[in-house]
Amino acid sequence: MVEKIVLPPQEGKPSDVEEIKIESNYLRGSLVESMADETSAGISDWDNRLMKFHGSYLQDDRDQRLERERKKLEPAYQFMVRVRMPGGVSTPQQWLKLDEISEKYGNKTIKLTTRQTIQFHGILKWNMKKQMQELNSVLFDTYAACGDVNRNVMSNSNPHQSQLHQETFELAAKISEHLLPRSNAYYEIWLDKEKVVDTQEEQEPIYGELYLPRKFKIGIAVPPTNDVDVFSQDIGLIAVVENDELIGFNVAIGGGMGMTHGDTATYPQLGRLIGYVPKDDIVNVCEKIMTVQRDYGNRSVRKYARFKYTVDRLGLDNVKKEIEKRLGYEFEEVRPYSFDHTGDRYGWVEGENGKYHFTLFIQNGRIKDIEGYPLKTALREIALIHKGEFRMTGNQNMIIANVAPRAKKKIEELIEKYNLTDGKNYSALRRNSMACVALPTCGLAMAESERYLPSLITKLETILEENGLQEQDITIRMTGCPNGCARAAMGEIGFIGKGPGKYNMYLGASHEGSRLNKIYKENIGEEEILASLQPIFERYAKERLDGEYFGDFVTRVGIVEAVTDGRDFHNKVTV
Repeated sequence: MVEKIVLPPQEGKPSDVEEIKIESNYLRGSLVESMADETSAGISDWDNRLMKFHGSYLQDDRDQRLERERKKLEPAYQFMVRVRMPGGVSTPQQWLKLDEISEKYGNKTIKLTTRQTIQFHGILKWNMKKQMQELNSVLFDTYAACGDVNRNVMSNSNPHQSQLHQETFELAAKISEHLLPRSNAYYEIWLDKEKVVDTQEEQEPIYGELYLPRKFKIGIAVPPTNDVDVFSQDIGLIAVVENDELIGFNVAIGGGMGMTHGDTATYPQLGRLIGYVPKDDIVNVCEKIMTVQRDYGNRSVRKYARFKYTVDRLGLDNVKKEIEKRLGYEFEEVRPYSFDHTGDRYGWVEGENGKYHFTLFIQNGRIKDIEGYPLKTALREIALIHKGEFRMTGNQNMIIANVAPRAKKKIEELIEKYNLTDGKNYSALRRNSMACVALPTCGLAMAESERYLPSLITKLETILEENGLQEQDITIRMTGCPNGCARAAMGEIGFIGKGPGKYNMYLGASHEGSRLNKIYKENIGEEEILASLQPIFERYAKERLDGEYFGDFVTRVGIVEAVTDGRDFHNKVTV
């Protein structure tokens, strides 16, 4: 019998964003008028907050700010546009359209995100509607790719598990579609669909008129591969497989990576397991969990509004009971599972279906042509002959998937022609690296990330090579701010931007994604980063156990304490 409890509501005056949502007429606001205003390349702050629900943020090129201020010009406004791509799957035809849009309207690059989708940068206001319509022509949209709703649903991309990949991808798509907002606003504004006359009749059966208190994320992992960082999700679904058949999921809730510098009441958190459910009800389970956050999340202070804080405030057991009450049944006991890594495995592999898959390392997810490495052109040429699909991974990489044996040679020739690699020519540290966009386009960035991490890794590679560690897998992640986009708190080495050229350095997360890292040095620059890591690498090379990962080593020998609950994340270490 399901136990019934009464949970206390979150008190406090609603934030201004809640006011924006309730006055937005189901996400319409004055976006039509703002986008038609030719006196500015920007839009109002209120409309920009609504734009997030439509999959876009207004940004400006921060490299140009001072010069434009000097010339008394408005900032170099541009839009970042993120595609809704459940499970990270694109057909070759869709990829060609994404490439075309980036060339026609964007900054001629494509950014693979850590949520298995892509985003464009540099799109001007005057081109927003045209690019949205071109996306729609290949059955892509940007609806709910940002905003206080369920975001892009991630799923396993492991090419070895062809059959399971297809099933988890289909479930990710079903969850995504089920949890989409039902407002017609997106289709009216961008696709010229007929306007709903009486919007009071237009209801959001799941979200309601206020939507969620904050963003919400769901990911599906298939052991032993944790390529979606399943414990970083608001809902983490861990596949349970028996006799090579997917039968259900272990469910974890309350993960999330963002925090605020200087506020110890904010922290990254790991999802916690609450039970097992058969696969046939998983879409309903996700809905019911999300409605608990809808009803009990903090709508007063947004930095405390993520589901992880709701779970911690109300208590895991109480939240579990509330979910069970809404489901009408109790969760079963968690089934056994194990993970062995969070990263990708590069190069060619043969899948269960007899087709081949090529996983390509893409540094920090940025697809562009540079001298000697025309990656964007190469992928365009591959898309012209490829009959399978492209899969984006949760680690900012790409899989050229489902290549028939007869077609493999032609794709191999293009890989060789354009000087692509399988990742094996890079150090293990670089292959296990991720960085967010940060400067110059992200308005939240306090420090560089994507533009800086590659050069830092080059210097760290010298130290690793001196200690015989160049082929040792170590996850390293960097973000320009504490918002968590590259999941730096789950890196065996993590850097979170604190100011220009300065970072907090964290150590000790687990390689398989089940433990957070812990602060080791605060507000340090490159010289101190290198000086701090050199003796630790030397010690690791000499003292590690057989098969011991770096994150496990630094916690075992006491360099940092192990963190399995985000509420212990901020405690400083004495060294």
